[in-house]
Amino acid sequence: MKRFLFSVICALTVIAGFAQEQIAIKHGPYLQNLKETETTIVWVSNKASVGWVEVAPDDGTSYYRFERTKFFDATNGVKNVSQLHTVRVTGLKPGTSYRYRIYSQEVLERKGEEIIYGNVAAPSIYDRRTLKFTTNDRNKPTTSFIMLNDIHGNTDYIPKLLDIAGYKETDMIIYNGDMMNWLMDEEDLFRGFMDITIELFATKKPMYYARGNHETRGLFATSFQHYFSPKEPHLYFLLRQGPVCFIFLDTGEDKPDSDIEYHGITDYDNYRTEQAKWLSEAVKSQEFLDAKFKVVIAHMPPLPDEDLWHGQAEVAEKFVPILNEAGVDVMLCGHLHQYFNNKPTEKVRFPVIDNSSNTVLKGVVQEDKLYLEIKNMNGDLVDKIYINH
Repeated sequence: MKRFLFSVICALTVIAGFAQEQIAIKHGPYLQNLKETETTIVWVSNKASVGWVEVAPDDGTSYYRFERTKFFDATNGVKNVSQLHTVRVTGLKPGTSYRYRIYSQEVLERKGEEIIYGNVAAPSIYDRRTLKFTTNDRNKPTTSFIMLNDIHGNTDYIPKLLDIAGYKETDMIIYNGDMMNWLMDEEDLFRGFMDITIELFATKKPMYYARGNHETRGLFATSFQHYFSPKEPHLYFLLRQGPVCFIFLDTGEDKPDSDIEYHGITDYDNYRTEQAKWLSEAVKSQEFLDAKFKVVIAHMPPLPDEDLWHGQAEVAEKFVPILNEAGVDVMLCGHLHQYFNNKPTEKVRFPVIDNSSNTVLKGVVQEDKLYLEIKNMNGDLVDKIYINH
């Protein structure tokens, strides 16, 4: 009997050990910074591994017809061994659909120069035929987008608001900050809002993120860019889709850097000054100048201007003068948890729309008109705005 029990325990140990060794895709994949000729694909595996992406045109051929182009998670020519994988896919054509497949191969051990590899995890192309994306195209005559903000961990808001706005028929989704109260670890991030985001759309539809002041808080806050805009030089950036040029700004924290809440760890005043220098050059670019509509995405608004907190005042003082001269059509913000339609003023010469935490904003551009529609959680129309050219 003892020998039998010992055999059973050994067998169970072997089985448990085998199961434990299996590498798997834990979170993702999801798209970041989709542009006209490139995109970044992000995912997390459960084991330290090397990662890569295969890309194939969405041309009706069997995925296995040809050897597909591989793009590796690598830095300076060396493949990264990590659970988090970020791969930039380049050399794409504007307005073109592509299929893709992600791979993670476990790295079991390194002995001097020798590397011992384990199994490979990859989603089946038969089960995941929706792993595809379409690149942006500045020559596209129309485009559409949805914006959510200030969800603060209320994960059930996300599918409800997206459904109300008709996200399946929309080109892109924008998260304009404060999706969580704070970021404590990786699981907090995915459990809080990214798992549902991936399940709904982010494997195939671009999600662009303007960081809010709450994403700057928590033990995991400094890791934010490892997951969002990971291949970009900054968290602020510019992109084109159809007749619209979007400028995404990172407005930082809302109180002075010296505030006791930040414990001396922040330097957002200098960060916003550096960002303003970038912005002054970005609005001179052909991408911006050639666009029919110019839309700014920023978490903290410069309006209403009664009793502005420090961060908002910095936005008004450092960013708004540049945007005024650049002829911006509209600025889309969050942060205040109330809906405001701020008409242009002498100080801010463009409308500032402040979306609430329980409303969803949808923008549609057709011909010479940008139409903004704001609905509440019941699907009722809160406001509609027309910007003509």
